[in-house]
Amino acid sequence: MDNLIITGGRRLAGNINVHGAKNSVLPLISASVLLNGKTVLHNCPQLSDVTAALNIIKLLGMSYEQAGSDIEIISSNVTTFEISNSLMRCMRSSIMFLGSILARCKKAIISAPGGCMLGPRPIDIHIKALQKLGVTVEENGDKLEFRADKGLKGADIVLDFPSVGATENAILAAVLAKGKTTIYNAAREPEIKDLTDFLNSSGAKISGSGTDVVTVVGVSELSGTEHTVIPDRIEAATYMAAAAATGGEIRLFN
Repeated sequence: MDNLIITGGRRLAGNINVHGAKNSVLPLISASVLLNGKTVLHNCPQLSDVTAALNIIKLLGMSYEQAGSDIEIISSNVTTFEISNSLMRCMRSSIMFLGSILARCKKAIISAPGGCMLGPRPIDIHIKALQKLGVTVEENGDKLEFRADKGLKGADIVLDFPSVGATENAILAAVLAKGKTTIYNAAREPEIKDLTDFLNSSGAKISGSGTDVVTVVGVSELSGTEHTVIPDRIEAATYMAAAAATGGEIRLFN
């Protein structure tokens, strides 16, 4: 859709259920790659980005069933460590699968975002964080090949700025790494806390989430778990602002 035509001047009123947070459910689906067994996610928004994320885990060899806002994921079989160019470009957030695939397979191949050469761009901070954990990266045509041949090892990671995606990728890679990882200048958004709560319920050892210093003590494996996605604060605030702007009155649930 190229245009939105809005006829304004109407007072907004009514009751609205706030959906699950998109910025939370996507890293949770990525985190399911790390788990051995069944993952059940409740309160998942039905969005095209969620469909794209599910297509990625299906490509990796995993299976899932979706019923309304519930998603059940079976991660027993991960048969590939490469995400195709078409799926990488389906959603901007596909980069968040990098840390999970590396932790599970010790290698990952993704298309170079935007098809550009390595250099200053948004994923540099992701790459720097993963390199601290022992990851090497090479560019091969339009693909980036990440490897951790000697396994991932805990390290101190200082992020250039508190990037949400880079914080998530560092956490996802570190949960199965040997030793302790400390992430400084970490992002503090509530979606980070939701991710670490999910991982801790599956057997991870993560502390400090919600602060600018996150500590991850690596474990040997993670088990299946069940989790309810937090509600979307951005959606809630948008409805609130729209109601206030029109002199309306709404009631938000969840």
